[in-house]
Amino acid sequence: MQLGEDSLQRPPRPGLLTRLRNNFLTGLIVIAPIGLTFWLIWSVIGWIDGWVLPFVPLAYRPDIWLLQQFGLDVDIRGIGVGFFLLFTLLVGWMAKGLIGRSIIRYAENLVQTMPVVRSVYGGLKQIAETILAQDQSSFEKACLVEYPRKGLWAIAFISTSAKGEVKARAAAPMMSVFLPTTPNPTSGFLLFVPEEDVVVLDMSVEDAAKLVISAGLVYPAGQVPDDAPASARALS
Repeated sequence: MQLGEDSLQRPPRPGLLTRLRNNFLTGLIVIAPIGLTFWLIWSVIGWIDGWVLPFVPLAYRPDIWLLQQFGLDVDIRGIGVGFFLLFTLLVGWMAKGLIGRSIIRYAENLVQTMPVVRSVYGGLKQIAETILAQDQSSFEKACLVEYPRKGLWAIAFISTSAKGEVKARAAAPMMSVFLPTTPNPTSGFLLFVPEEDVVVLDMSVEDAAKLVISAGLVYPAGQVPDDAPASARALS
């Protein structure tokens, strides 16, 4: 036996079952995100179709026309989505006109007379205007805040600076942040945190959302900031 022969030996080749398992897991990692994405889109389109199509006259539905003319019973996905988009564009166009604004104003005044409905409508309208307003930006930055106690840090998204009574009664400048939950970032907590206690991150909101959804398994590949502490540089 020559010197160094042990170090030159090749590692044992994995067995057939091990190779098949590795290939299956690799294929699953590739297929699962694509399949889930298409399944989610397909399900949402079907849900919108099921909600919109009952309100569409049969004479304007392509699937009914194909059935009557050629006897083809075809389930065409997306018809309801198309009608919903057209209806939304029509409502938006009408709402910008004088008559449309008058109708909307009259409808809102009518809603304000209903005790329970006005509270629900007012809240939903404010949320929609905040999220969908074209002249505003939501969650431009990700940050770290100490939650649920001192010494524990959580990822949050900066909404805006505190305003109104919250700003007037606070002893220090406050920021409103949204702290999402894992793995569902659409639910969470609204926190008012002193500005000096908010650590703004360089990572994008999308990368921070991925980190929250994956429970810390998908970490964004980024550079350590120049002003980071020496301990953070040593760990990077």
